[in-house]
Amino acid sequence: MGWMNDETGLNKNAANFVPLTPLSHLRRAAHLFPDHDAVVYGNFRKTYSEYYARCSRLASGLSQLGVAPGDVVATLLPNIPAHCEASFGIPACGAVLNTINTRLEAETIAYIFDHGEAKVVLVDPQFLPVTRQAIEMMEGQAPMLIEVADEQAGYPASGDNMSYEDLLATGDPAFDWVMPKDEWESLALNYTSGTTGRPKGVVYHHRGAYLMTMGTVVSWQLTLHPRYLTIVPLFHCNNWNHTWLMPMLGGTVVCCRDITAKAIYDAIADEGVTHFGAAPIVLNTIVHAKPEHRRTFDHIVDVFTAGAPPPAATLAKIEPLGFKVTQVYGLTETYGHVTECLWHEKWDNLPDEERYAIKARTGVLMPMMEDITALDPETMQQVPMDGKTPGEIMIRGNSVMKGYLKNPKATDEAFAGGYFHSGDIAVQHPDGYLQISDRAKDIIISGGENISSVEVEGVLMRHPAVMLCAVVARPDEKWGETPCAFVEIKEGEVADAAELMAFAREHLAGFKTPKTVVFLELPKTSTGKIQKFELRKIAKDL
Repeated sequence: MGWMNDETGLNKNAANFVPLTPLSHLRRAAHLFPDHDAVVYGNFRKTYSEYYARCSRLASGLSQLGVAPGDVVATLLPNIPAHCEASFGIPACGAVLNTINTRLEAETIAYIFDHGEAKVVLVDPQFLPVTRQAIEMMEGQAPMLIEVADEQAGYPASGDNMSYEDLLATGDPAFDWVMPKDEWESLALNYTSGTTGRPKGVVYHHRGAYLMTMGTVVSWQLTLHPRYLTIVPLFHCNNWNHTWLMPMLGGTVVCCRDITAKAIYDAIADEGVTHFGAAPIVLNTIVHAKPEHRRTFDHIVDVFTAGAPPPAATLAKIEPLGFKVTQVYGLTETYGHVTECLWHEKWDNLPDEERYAIKARTGVLMPMMEDITALDPETMQQVPMDGKTPGEIMIRGNSVMKGYLKNPKATDEAFAGGYFHSGDIAVQHPDGYLQISDRAKDIIISGGENISSVEVEGVLMRHPAVMLCAVVARPDEKWGETPCAFVEIKEGEVADAAELMAFAREHLAGFKTPKTVVFLELPKTSTGKIQKFELRKIAKDL
């Protein structure tokens, strides 16, 4: 060991060890980029010095309301500037940020208020009715409401609660931020939509979020002053941590309240947006935009997509429009994306079909992670990397949650064997690239054969009339289960069940072909994920 046995005096101290936190990014940006656009939303435009002052006023105002370090402050807000300010201002007073999914029903919101013990909630007038309902259903102490008006979107304050701007007016722009003394301190609380039972409260620490912001800069190859559009909801893994990273590069956050093709094209053309993250469903929206909503632009827009593998058909149509799409993957439990489909030049000249097949892979670990691989969940052994053998995606690294709030049993199960168990089933290619074949619960087992719903969906999405589809298991007396396809048809197109089944049969084994096709508008979560559990209920009752 040599001299390492004698490290006398080589200790951590205030000069050489500072707890990592994304709050540092904005404190630095206020000095480095004081006059640069920080947040833009229609006629709302704030520079970094103004953004920092407003976040400081928020932290100060909350402290004066009695919010103490460790208390929870919740939000029920769309992607508006106040939500960006909350990302910094709430932790800057030592509180824990709890961004709540704005599409939840009152009963679940009540559960989250009770379980997270929110002291204060910042709420948009659009979500006041459901928030009031939720408060009536609560068992514990009701949180104080602060109303965040959005005049330009047509949501003025009701006048029944203290307004956000009034709260800021009470605050001190020179407020001394409460920085974490320990980087393991809790930064945020995010409830993950359980497919069964109550949502679980995922707890983030400052260190994980800081490293997530650093890793994303490397993976997305970001340079100074990106112009970033908030399509990913700020309540979804805290906008995949993107809002926390933008000050590091003096980036501009362009807020998008209503995710429409027109709003996206306008933001790219008028605000010069260079980057955004989005679910594949949003890519679909862009591809199928009406001619009058499209705008021309002369730069490439970099897109991270996650939530489901993007169909090759969608990628083939969106790339020529000026978008460079990279698939990433992660969970609420991992602060957002932790794998990327890292592109190698050797793939550039492959035929389109092969190129898009590679682009649809789940990918490899991002730089802030230690190991992400497919293991046998029973033995915790590596599965063969043959592109065929399924295993469960297992994750280790610094951007993994602390655990589930008030649920040690679920936390222990999630971390069994020293890895986070994702619940996602994947194969691994010889080059180590993972490819999700299914959520464990999305595998359809028909006559003893495993059918990947993702594979069947990929085929149906290639039919020219199909806008979106989702395939789930339908109980069957003979086969146990058969694939049931739910399809949303493009405006102005027609197709019937027989035609789609015949089309699927041309590309799939007989047993994989849907035995039922149902036409309807697919139920979706706020992040654009198709709610398969709803479809399973329908399939069961058919």
